[in-house]
Amino acid sequence: MDLPILYSFRRCPYAIRARLAVAASGVAVELREILLRDKAPAFLATSPSGTVPCLQAADVVIDESLDVMIWALRQHDPLGWLDMPEVGMTLIEVCDGPFKSALDRTKYDTRYPECDAEEQRALAMGFLNRLDQQIGDKTGLFDDALRLADMAILPFVRQFAFIDKPRFDAEAGPNVARWLESFLDSERFAAIMPKLAMWREGDTPLIFAGAIEVANP
Repeated sequence: MDLPILYSFRRCPYAIRARLAVAASGVAVELREILLRDKAPAFLATSPSGTVPCLQAADVVIDESLDVMIWALRQHDPLGWLDMPEVGMTLIEVCDGPFKSALDRTKYDTRYPECDAEEQRALAMGFLNRLDQQIGDKTGLFDDALRLADMAILPFVRQFAFIDKPRFDAEAGPNVARWLESFLDSERFAAIMPKLAMWREGDTPLIFAGAIEVANP
């Protein structure tokens, strides 16, 4: 059986969000873990950008993480992640644009000597404060269920938090802190974060549909 192939990298927040959606959908894919400093030729031949995640299905190659999420959920969306207000897409756009820019200039400040890391951190915290107000006393951004926007944004909040976790814990609003901790403690997150060996041509396929299974050779 030819399954879609999902090229991924465990710690990349873009790849994390893609795996979350694939797991939620229950759609089976072959998962291939890529080492970013030694990219497999088959991956480079597939991905137009050479970045993860990249999904190769029978009739399409999807090279953007949000598009991978939507592709999977349009196959099957048992948890109703696509059922969210339009503002959810706006929040994702801010996350992927200004927030990610500020995150990178905080985490990798030596790469951006023209930027002040503390100013960039303040910009990132401004977005987190907006999310804190959006969450309020709810479980998620919109209600007590998690939606596409929650799962698209949380991997980047995680990345930002662990730049300096004690400082994040001291400065983050209580609602966004609770939202993140619930995500980090969830079985859903644990299921998509196992450590995998780098994929090489000829390896026995790893089938991923919410959990990792080794395919019969």
